Amino acid sequence: MTGKGGKKRKIMKRCGLILSAAGVISMVSAWPFFYFITRAGKEEKKEKVIPDPNRKKWFRLKHTELNHPKNGYEEEYEAGKAWCYNQPMEDLYLQSEDGLKLHASFLPAEGKTERIVIMCHGYRGTRFGTVACIAPFLHENHSDILFIDQRCCGESEGKYITFGAKEHKDLLGWIKKLNDQNGRHLPIYLYGQSMGGATVLLAAGNELPPEVHGLISDCSFHSMKQQMKDIASGWFHLHWIEFLLLRMDLLCRIFADFRMKDTMTDKALSVNTRPVLFFHGEKDTYVWPENSGVNFRLCKAPKELVLIPGARHSCSAYVAPDLYQKKMKDFFMKYDKSSV
Repeated sequence: MTGKGGKKRKIMKRCGLILSAAGVISMVSAWPFFYFITRAGKEEKKEKVIPDPNRKKWFRLKHTELNHPKNGYEEEYEAGKAWCYNQPMEDLYLQSEDGLKLHASFLPAEGKTERIVIMCHGYRGTRFGTVACIAPFLHENHSDILFIDQRCCGESEGKYITFGAKEHKDLLGWIKKLNDQNGRHLPIYLYGQSMGGATVLLAAGNELPPEVHGLISDCSFHSMKQQMKDIASGWFHLHWIEFLLLRMDLLCRIFADFRMKDTMTDKALSVNTRPVLFFHGEKDTYVWPENSGVNFRLCKAPKELVLIPGARHSCSAYVAPDLYQKKMKDFFMKYDKSSV
């Protein structure tokens, strides 16, 4: 009996080792995907290397290029960035809850200030990226503007992108920093595109100061998980990636200290009391328009959803600038004087 028991223990031990090895291999195989998705590609280099414009990239995703404003609106995109870089802005800094040094640029309004707008760029973007095109409009319409570099983007520190899970806490810090200097109690609006739009919505699930009068969310996703599933099915025709997402979530917890469910907008929108203006391009194949539809239905506060025909991802303000600006101006006029 002892011999049989010893043999059984050996078999169980081998099975345990095999399962452990399989688990390690499984996690290792998911690492490249995790690394590619959560890293901003901002690495420290001893020497600045000028890339060869004629060298072809070994890997490129056509959907990211098709959806970017530079595809069809490059002149307007570059003009917006150039305008921002030519303005006399003040550099501001903030320390995040986890010790990162975050950066933003502050631009005072033209003439009398009537409101403050905090701008949150999208995934792997920078403060003067796709959001720059509406900056002149905001500046001319008496808005102080704070252009933030989200963590691990632009001039802000950080190692991992967390799809709004930690970015929205950074945003709360910026709100407090500006509001502490907001002696006139001017209304504050939170504006975000893509992941920045989700960041704005997630921030609304927290206790905000009464000076925050509204949110503007352009082409935001509903959750990181759903976004990964949409990209897998829409771009690569992979319709079942649950096991990969399970491993992805575990890696997010271990290395980046967040859970994929922390990026879901459900809870935040269910408790949000601030009015929300949603924008989304009807031809967006990066973040599908259904995401804003879900967020719109979840929102219990006053809300409006503006769908822009023919617009791709982050392109609504380029495709229909007059409509976009009118909707924003109407939103400001309606809620500038409102109280929470």
